[in-house]
Parts: sequence; structure tokens; C-alpha cells
Amino acid sequence: MKKTSMLVTESRALAEGIYSLTLQYGPEDVPEEAGPGQFAGIFPGDSSMLLMRPISICRYNKEERSIRFVYRSAGKGTKSFTALQPGDRADMLGILGKGYDTEPMAGKNVLLLGGGIGIPPMLELAARLSEKEGTRVTAALGYRNGELFLKEEFEQVCTVLTATEDGSFGTKGNVLDAVRGAGISADVICACGPMPMLRAVKAYAAETGARCFISLEERMACGVGACLGCVAPTVKKDAHSHVNNTRVCTEGPVFDAADIAL
Repeated sequence: MKKTSMLVTESRALAEGIYSLTLQYGPEDVPEEAGPGQFAGIFPGDSSMLLMRPISICRYNKEERSIRFVYRSAGKGTKSFTALQPGDRADMLGILGKGYDTEPMAGKNVLLLGGGIGIPPMLELAARLSEKEGTRVTAALGYRNGELFLKEEFEQVCTVLTATEDGSFGTKGNVLDAVRGAGISADVICACGPMPMLRAVKAYAAETGARCFISLEERMACGVGACLGCVAPTVKKDAHSHVNNTRVCTEGPVFDAADIAL
């Protein structure tokens, strides 16, 4: 959980407003693990923007010392990242948060649901699960239109279903429309996307009896649990604070859906 100066090795657009950024660690800085569902905070180079921008890990390669992020340029901070070029340097805080525990998913039917910018963190999870013997992985990816960023990379590691809001590719509708249309069943569901999607996924998991884990997207300031700016409502009261809240940056961003009040 330290601030590290990273070398930019790749920076490019994947679709309108969607960018891929790959950073490389120095030989002495490589973490032992950067798991699916975890994130890092990248700092804008402009000193007028002090706070890091939290971005989920898309891929991690320890041997190459590289970590990849796919993000949406949505504000001044993330827009500044689009100007980065190979050879530049960027400061990064992390690895942060708690991700998906893949061990209990081994040997099961696992359904990954990604909506919009919730798609990128599912790629590392799909790749990890595909390495586990007997594990059957299907990813349902939801897009606004036919700009199907990362789809081909998912197809290298798992079965892929697609849904588009405008019906230009795959199922017209959302990821659950695609899943129901394909008749897919799952023992475990993992999801990341906008809150309306996560509410629907939680209800679908309860309906089908699948275990469900969701990754929450919240605005963050510190990323280490100090500022309490990213709390999410929980079903049960916290034993320490005695309130129905949890910190997304430290207790999450991945939670058992049954524990979160959506």
C-alpha cells in the first residue's frame, strides 16, 4: 500500500471515451499479488489535482512487471491520463482493496457479468478462473453499442455472451437478457457495473440460488479507509461502529451480495 513511480509502456484508446493504460514496476517494486477485483490509485500529473483516481485492475503480469488498467475518461483527472505516452511516468498507490477469492470457485460453473466500465476487472478474473481445472467460465458483457472493447481478449479465456443497449450486436438489452436468452445456469455469479445492474443481479442470484459476489464502484478520496468517503450500506451492523455501513476501499470493493443493502 505504497506510492510507486511507474513507467508507462502503453496508452491508447479502445473505444469512444475508453482507454487502456499499462504501467510497469521497477524490479524492486513488484508486488507478490495483484488480484482480480482489486484496484490502484493513479495520480494525475497536475499538482492542482491532489487525489488519486481509483481504477480496477484489468490484467496483472508479475513476470513482465506490468499492470494494466482500462478506464473511462470521465473528468479532469482521468482525462489527464489520456495524454500519457510510453516512456512517461505516473505515480500509483496500491495495490488496494479486497478482490475476488477464486479458490472456492474452482471446479464450478461461474458466470461473470460486466456492464460498461465494469467489464475490465472481469478480464483478470476470467483469466485466473480459466486456469483452474474443471472450472467453466462464461462472461456476459454489456455495452452501449457495437464498440465491443476487450471482447476478443475475453474470448481467449472463456465463453462470451454480449448484450448491447442499441441492439447493434448480440442480445438487445442487458447482460441478464443475454444470460436468460442463452439458458445459462451458474453456481457462482460475479458482477461489476452500475448500481441498477447490481441490484438486478443480486435479485437474479437469489432467484436461481447462485452464490453472488459484486464489485461496488464508489467515489474515493484516500483509498485506504481513513476518510470514510466511500461507505456503502450493509444488511448487518458493523461490530465496531454499530452502523449499517462498510468502507468500499478497504472491506471491498468486492462483497458477498447478500451482505450489501442495494
